[in-house]
Amino acid sequence: MTELTDRQQALLKAIVEEYIELAEPIGSEVIEKKYNLGVSPATIRIEMVRLTDLGYLRQPHTSAGRTPTSMGLRFYISQLMKEKQLPVTAEVSIKEKLMANRFKTGRLIKEAVSALAKRLDMLGLAIDDEGQLYYAGAANILDWPEFYDIDVTRFVLSLFDENPRLKEIIGKAVGSDPIHILFGEEMDFEYLHSTGFVFTKYDVTLDKTGVIGVIGPARMNFALVLPYVKYVRNLLNEAIRM
Repeated sequence: MTELTDRQQALLKAIVEEYIELAEPIGSEVIEKKYNLGVSPATIRIEMVRLTDLGYLRQPHTSAGRTPTSMGLRFYISQLMKEKQLPVTAEVSIKEKLMANRFKTGRLIKEAVSALAKRLDMLGLAIDDEGQLYYAGAANILDWPEFYDIDVTRFVLSLFDENPRLKEIIGKAVGSDPIHILFGEEMDFEYLHSTGFVFTKYDVTLDKTGVIGVIGPARMNFALVLPYVKYVRNLLNEAIRM
């Protein structure tokens, strides 16, 4: 991965955050008006071309604007993004509901999945150590432009009828990071190109684990998604050990 200059990093950060908010290609004029990068519009355009050539951005269709690639999003998440602090009220509410069901494993997992779906307005899912699938918030994805395409929505929802395919997708995550992020464009499924998966493992026993996370657009607000997934994972581990 090519090392980026401070200016290129600031520009990439601005483009990613605008894209997360607007869900459309970001032009140089938007960056110039909203961000004080200390350079001319012409320089911004030149740097956008460089970031495109390096693989961090793409220029969709004939638009003059750019959108981040999965490589650009990964760089943003690992190097430029600061995770948000969860509201105390949200933490307390989620914990109360999960701990109230700590002795009923199935109900506990359902509450955890529902909490993620509700707080993030996405599709929450979990697979326990026996392969049982839980999900909530299927209707939430209809609020995102990426899922206005009925074929995309149909394919994503079909994953819950074809558990082996869902497990195949989750199995594509490699590495030692506790939180796994998969982008549809990195997978071999046409209708997943605009989607993203965030999930993590939770402990059932010393040698058994489950998986919990969310499915949403590739441009999801990772600064909020990651801390919620981590928090719910930690609560699950705490509740199961009781």
